[in-house]
Amino acid sequence: MNLPNKLTCLRMIMIPFFLFFLIFPEVCGFTVSRIVAAVLFALTAFTDMLDGKIARKYNLVTDFGKFMDPLADKLMVFGAMFGILILNREDASLAAFEVFGVSSAELFTKIFVWCAFIIVFRELAVTSMRMIVSNAEGIVIAANIFGKIKTVSQIIGIVVIIIEPIIWGGLIASYVMLAIMVFSTLFSGFSYFKAYWPHINSNK
Repeated sequence: MNLPNKLTCLRMIMIPFFLFFLIFPEVCGFTVSRIVAAVLFALTAFTDMLDGKIARKYNLVTDFGKFMDPLADKLMVFGAMFGILILNREDASLAAFEVFGVSSAELFTKIFVWCAFIIVFRELAVTSMRMIVSNAEGIVIAANIFGKIKTVSQIIGIVVIIIEPIIWGGLIASYVMLAIMVFSTLFSGFSYFKAYWPHINSNK
């Protein structure tokens, strides 16, 4: 197993530890849990960037990497979003604030659910399209600039959402990053479908 694949496997191993601190903040307190979770997530995301650069630079691209790398990416982002739903909902410091009679934590959770749904739907739709186009036409759909912007916005957004409540107790920056995440997700998804939809034959 080459180095990029080892980094991909390391990323898969780190995800459960990252999720542990998101889902069980009572073990070491909300503040410590958020800090540790944010650091682990950032390190996990860094391995994603690193293994890709090494694989391309030294021509170490393998079928194993092609399969596991995007899978690890999806698990990393999806796991983070599911964990955030639990973390914010149970954070007493956020529950103390109310907006229109609804606690800040509850309001953010309701909005976050819809945003998470959009992000998950986009990822599954593009992945499915990649498989269909690749099998039918032999075309490999590489990540474009909009896909890369989407990934970066998701990583930064998740870190901000985890960290912001312990900095000043609010979620303003989190709402801003959530909007950026959704916009970049939809725009990148639209760019992929616009470019490759002609290769999908609805009669087959």
